[in-house]
Amino acid sequence: MEIEEFFNRRKDIFEDSKDEDGFIQQQLLLSEVLPLMFDAKLVDSEDYNDSYYSYEADNLKVNAYAINESGERLQLFIINENSINEAIPCEELQVSTRAYYENQFKRVIKFVSKAFKGQLKDEIQDSDPVKALVSKLTSVEGIEQFDVIEIFLISFTATVSFKGAIPQPRNIRFDDDKLKITYSADDYNKTKECIISKRVIDLNFLFSVIASRGCREPLTVNFDKTFGYNLEVIKAADENNFESYLCILKADVLADLYKHYSSRLLEKNVRSFLQFKGANSGIRETIKKEPEKFIAYNNGLTITAIKAKVFQRKRKMYIESLTDFQIVNGGQTTATIYFSGKEGLDISKVRVMAKINIAKETTEKKLDDLISKISKFSNTQSKVSNVDLRARSPQLVKLKALSESVITPSNLKWFFERAKGEFNTNIRKAGKNSNKIKKDYPKERRFSKEQLAKYYSSWGDKPFMVKKGGEKIFRHFIEQIALEEDTKATVDIDRKFYEELISKIILFREMEKIYGQGKNAMGQLRSAVIPYTLSVLYLYTDGSNKGKHFNLSKIWKKEGLEDDLSEYFKTLMFLLNNLIKTYSVSDDYGEYSKKPGLWNSIKCCTEIKEFMSTSNSRDILKKYAVSIEG
Repeated sequence: MEIEEFFNRRKDIFEDSKDEDGFIQQQLLLSEVLPLMFDAKLVDSEDYNDSYYSYEADNLKVNAYAINESGERLQLFIINENSINEAIPCEELQVSTRAYYENQFKRVIKFVSKAFKGQLKDEIQDSDPVKALVSKLTSVEGIEQFDVIEIFLISFTATVSFKGAIPQPRNIRFDDDKLKITYSADDYNKTKECIISKRVIDLNFLFSVIASRGCREPLTVNFDKTFGYNLEVIKAADENNFESYLCILKADVLADLYKHYSSRLLEKNVRSFLQFKGANSGIRETIKKEPEKFIAYNNGLTITAIKAKVFQRKRKMYIESLTDFQIVNGGQTTATIYFSGKEGLDISKVRVMAKINIAKETTEKKLDDLISKISKFSNTQSKVSNVDLRARSPQLVKLKALSESVITPSNLKWFFERAKGEFNTNIRKAGKNSNKIKKDYPKERRFSKEQLAKYYSSWGDKPFMVKKGGEKIFRHFIEQIALEEDTKATVDIDRKFYEELISKIILFREMEKIYGQGKNAMGQLRSAVIPYTLSVLYLYTDGSNKGKHFNLSKIWKKEGLEDDLSEYFKTLMFLLNNLIKTYSVSDDYGEYSKKPGLWNSIKCCTEIKEFMSTSNSRDILKKYAVSIEG
C-alpha cells in the first residue's frame, strides 16, 4: 500500500535525523529535507539559515529561512513539531483537511506580519538565531527587497482522501495571500503589497521526489487562473509530436511570471545560473531610452512545454495554460525586465517576441535533448561549454567505479550515489538482505554528487561559493574536473584522486562534529565557518605557491583526524566564527558569507596572519604539510 511506504520513508528520515543521544532534532530534519526540495527545484540551494523561534503564547513559529539566488524571494521553513513524535500511530498522521495545514501556516504569517510592523524588534535578543531575520524584515531594505514570501510547511504527515474504501494520497494546494505593508522611507509613507505563497512538504511530496530519483517538479502556468488573462498566439507548426506558436508578450506579463515563479522558469536554461541582476546593461538601456524599439533589438524568448491548453475565440487563438513551462532562451531578458520594473523603470511600452514549442508525448530524456539543442543553437552571444549541455559526466562515471573497487585501510568501502535514489533502489532490490547493505554503507560512508561538489570545492579559494551550494557549486565542480574536447584534462580521476577526495569528506564531516549543532554548537554559522576555515588552511598550504601541500594521506590512513588536528580546527573555527561577524557589513551573516567581498576581507586580515604565524600553527603545518616533490 502506498500510504504504508510513506510512513516507512518517514522512519528512515527520522533515523537519519537523530543526535548522538537518539533524539530527533529539527535542524537535522531540515538537513534531510532541503536537499530533496532542491532536487525538485523548489529552492535554489540545499543551504539554509537557522532562525529557530517559537512563542506559544502568541502562536508564532519559524525554523529557518533562505533567500533565493536573485534576491527578491524570502523562503521561510517551519516544521510541524506535532508530526515528529514517533509514538503517534500512523492513523493519526493521515490528514484530509486543509484547515490542519492552514493553522500551521498562520504561525509563520503572523510572525512575518509582526516582524514587518516592528513588533518583534524589542522582544528578540541579539543572541537569538532569529535576530538577523527579524532585523531584515524590520528594515526598509528588507521590505523593499522581498516581493514574495514563500512559506514551506514541512509536515511528516500523509495527505489523504477518505472517500474510497481505503485512504488514497491527495494533494492540497493553497491559494496565494497578499500582505499589505505600510512603511516610511525617504521621508515618505509608502505602501507595498507582498505575495504570501504557501506549500506543504508532506510525506506525499518526499516519497514522490525519492521515487522519481530527484526529478524536478514540472511547473504548470495557468495564465487565466493566476494572472487573469490568456496569451493570444499564432500557430506556426503542427507535427505529430511537436507544435509551435508565436506571440508578443507585454513586459508586465514577463514581470508577473518572474515574480510568481522566479528561477523555476529558467531551470533548464543553460544561463539560468549566470548573473540575474547584473542583467544586461544593453537591455536596461533600451528599456530606459527606447522601450518601443525593444522588440526590434531583442532576440526574444524561446519557451518549451509538454502540454498546452489552447482555445479559440472570435477567430483568434489563445493559450490558457502550459504544463512543464520553461524559458530555455531569454532568461536574462526576463530577469532584467522584472528587476528594471522593480527599480522604478517604466516597462509599460516594452514588448517581447516569444516562440512557444510544445513537445507532445515526449519523455524527460527527449525533452532534455530538445532543450539542449535549442540552447546550443540559440545561445550565440557567448560560448556555452559542454558542461552546460551535458547531463552525464564521464568523470563521475570513473568516480563511481573507484568507489566500487577501492577499499579503505580498515577494509571498508564508501558509497557514491551518482544517480539520485540509487542507494534506496539497491535496498529495495536486496529484499531480505537490505539490512546488510545499510550496515555495509551507513550514512557516514555515503555521499551524493551534490555533496561531492561541496566537499571537493571546500578545499580551495572560493568558500563563498561553497556556502551558496546548489547548482552553482556543482557546476563549478564539474567544470574543474571536466574533459573538454578542446582542452587537456587538468584532473586525473584515479585512485590518488579518490583517496584524497574521501579524506576531504572525512575532514569536512569531522569539522561539522567539532562545530556542533543546536545548543552545543559554537554558533549559528556552521555552513559558512567550515568552508572558510578550510580555505584558510588551503591558502597556507596548497594555495601558497611555496611547493607545499596538505598531507591528506594521513587522514586517509587514519580514516579520521588526529587529536592535535581536531583541536587546531576547533580553535581556527572559533576565530573564523568571530571574523565572519566582524568583517560582515550586514547583520545577516549567513547570507553575507555568500559574497566574495567577505572572503577577500578575511583572508588578508591581520587576525588570520597573526594566527597562522603562531607556534601552534607552525607546528601543525610542519607536521601535515609536505613538499610536492615528496
